Amino acid sequence: MRKRLIEHPPSPTASASATWLDLEQLAEVELSSEDRDWPIEEALSAGGRGWRAGTPGKQRISLLFTPARALHRIQLRFIETSTARTQEFLLRWSPDGGGSYHEIIRQQWNFSPDGSTVELEDLQVDLAGVTVLELLLIPDIANPQAVASLAELRLA
Repeated sequence: MRKRLIEHPPSPTASASATWLDLEQLAEVELSSEDRDWPIEEALSAGGRGWRAGTPGKQRISLLFTPARALHRIQLRFIETSTARTQEFLLRWSPDGGGSYHEIIRQQWNFSPDGSTVELEDLQVDLAGVTVLELLLIPDIANPQAVASLAELRLA
């Protein structure tokens, strides 16, 4: 049998050429809570430890842009290695400072210490005039005492 391996061109999600925005410089952040040992800056900077909520239950993280920004790629990474849970998140954006919102993605993910411990969403988008990017997190749809976390949020 003749066999030949063909090389696939790299997908846009695998591209290392993305120029990630410096969110600490370009955005103001509003959040519903924060563990002082796991601040939001740790999720917005490359190589950070990630963010963790200071209180259990549903959480909100909003990035406010003045002036408005164009976004072409959004990457979210969540990690859970110790507890089985079903997380739900909604990512949405506003062109008018929060007067109206447009849904980008709503996703549920089942974490399992013995299997699925990382959720990575790498989204190609074409958004112009973004004034607010908002992430709503329900850390466990079955347990209102669960604490939300976010390993990384990057934008290009």
